[in-house]
Amino acid sequence: MAQPHQTTAGLTYASAGVDVEAGDRAVELMKEAVRETHKQGVVGGVGGFAGLFDVSALTAYSKPYLATSTDGVGTKVAIAQALDVHDTIGYDLVGMVVDDIVVVGAEPLYMTDYIACGRVVPERIADIVRGIASACSAAGTALVGGETAEHPGLLGEHEYDVAGAATGIVEADQLLGPERVREGDVVIGMASSGIHSNGYSLVRKVINMAGWSLDREVSEFGRTLGEELLEPTRVYAADVLDLARTFPVLGDDGAQGHGVRGFSHVTGGGLAANLARVLPRGLEARIDRSSWEIPAIFRVIGELGKVPEPDLERTLNLGVGMVAIVDPSVADAAVRHLNDRGSNAWVLGTVARADAPADQDPDYVQGAKGVDGGAVRMVGSYA
Repeated sequence: MAQPHQTTAGLTYASAGVDVEAGDRAVELMKEAVRETHKQGVVGGVGGFAGLFDVSALTAYSKPYLATSTDGVGTKVAIAQALDVHDTIGYDLVGMVVDDIVVVGAEPLYMTDYIACGRVVPERIADIVRGIASACSAAGTALVGGETAEHPGLLGEHEYDVAGAATGIVEADQLLGPERVREGDVVIGMASSGIHSNGYSLVRKVINMAGWSLDREVSEFGRTLGEELLEPTRVYAADVLDLARTFPVLGDDGAQGHGVRGFSHVTGGGLAANLARVLPRGLEARIDRSSWEIPAIFRVIGELGKVPEPDLERTLNLGVGMVAIVDPSVADAAVRHLNDRGSNAWVLGTVARADAPADQDPDYVQGAKGVDGGAVRMVGSYA
């Protein structure tokens, strides 16, 4: 019988590819940035087994609902890795997670993150977490914990993936959603900062087939292709919550107010599919394509890859990252309010009674992502 091979030195965790000391150094480099996100309610510091948050203040709520969301960044991390730029991908993570929570009117309380990598490079991990912490500060949420895991043999030495989860709170009678939306409401768009974090599988396929390198200078962008593709996701949380507070859903007497009815975060699936999720059955949002000009990055990807317009609309945000649905009496004021805060906003369309669509109408979406809700009808041509 063959004898097992004997080694002169035993195996260690480090020789298996996991460097515990590197992980400890990464924590030392990131902990100050994490600490700066801590607000009233955070208990303890960095490094505990669990992040703690004091919820005794929630006793002031009549009927509090907790809201939670989890997400990742997708294949945009491949761009960050190729460019060796890691301090912006955190904005993409926070935007994907926290801005889903504020859609229902919930204030994000805290967030946790998870980073899986092939090898812990302390400076790289710290850059990622600093970006997450900076975005959390912008969103008004605390980063209370996280985990970095080394997966040698599963991920390449320079590869990593990120994910996160957040929890928020909203008073039950302030909850926003389809049941608030009325015929005649106005749909307001808020500009995206670029592609954000959805559709990169299509985008990367297009540029690879075209043979474009990330360091290619593109005149339409005024910078390199890589810089344009790595533009961080805009985090809307602060603007969205401020708008909801300024134009509340309920009046002083507790009756339905003339304010914000709901929001939609435009992520995977594009504008129509995500907006349809927050509309009630029987109503449709009529979105005027001519109300905005598609940013250069989307036009370039569409032309370079000969991507059909319907596919672009179903995959990318095309310049609209967040949507508000408001009572018509406050629509103009709401647009001004958002613009005063630096959130480029404009009227996209209106909510009307749903009309039966023509068979297989590519401009019409009814229900999406498992929600049997309202519909969105795209009309006109892009500016």
